[in-house]
Amino acid sequence: MVYPGILPCGTLGLGRRRWLNKMGVLDFAGGTVVHIAAGVSALSLALLLGPRKGFKEKVPMEPGNIPMVALGAGMLWFGWFGFNAGSALTSGGLAASAFVATNISAATAAFVWMMLSWMYRRPSLLGVVTGAVAGLVAITPAAGFVQPIMGIPIGASVAVICYYMMVFRSKTGIDESLDVWAVHGMGGTWGALATGIFCSVAANTVGKNGLIYGNPKQLWIQLIGVVSVWVFAFVMTWVLGKIVNAVIGLRVSPTEESVGLDISQHGERAYGGRLR
Repeated sequence: MVYPGILPCGTLGLGRRRWLNKMGVLDFAGGTVVHIAAGVSALSLALLLGPRKGFKEKVPMEPGNIPMVALGAGMLWFGWFGFNAGSALTSGGLAASAFVATNISAATAAFVWMMLSWMYRRPSLLGVVTGAVAGLVAITPAAGFVQPIMGIPIGASVAVICYYMMVFRSKTGIDESLDVWAVHGMGGTWGALATGIFCSVAANTVGKNGLIYGNPKQLWIQLIGVVSVWVFAFVMTWVLGKIVNAVIGLRVSPTEESVGLDISQHGERAYGGRLR
């Protein structure tokens, strides 16, 4: 039997017969095995690869097309409903609850991110959609284990966490251009821990009560799951990256990097017009 909200597969054991599942780690739609793993792997590779040529210098590295970013974020937001609500594996109350929780978290995170941006300079469309994605990431492991209203504290908190993690990453000089670690890695980390705080059997009888419902043990179980995935993803990505670098290399030549990967690697330019 596959229980609603328990993934039937998982690298480190969030499937039916894996050790993290046996321990009681909750992950409704893959926030741990997808987002933490992706974010930590991105950090590992960014450290292994090193910064781009011209990074932290007076070389423009702004996003290429903000309207396309917004369009993609909207499509992602819409698709996430299927991702989270669909993890109920059936149509019904659980899927509807996960659907609503997902939307609340994303909207809350987008709003809080906008407010943070306004505090320091000015709000931006890029910031709003980044906040929305952070909210979607954070609610992913919790969507079917929490009451929908819990999307508010989960979304608000993840916006603050990811915003300042991006600031921290920038100050360290680590060149991780899409901030996958700051948004997905740290957002997924918070989401997994938040599941242990806000989950309740009232939302899902297959789940458990969390910290605020008198069961602090669940938070510790979630923490063990988070640490396990962090270590596994970072170390394995580093090892695989080292192997790839030794066999075929990870970086292009300085000349190819200066010309641009669109031309040097693909033989065509993403956007027409003359180079400046």
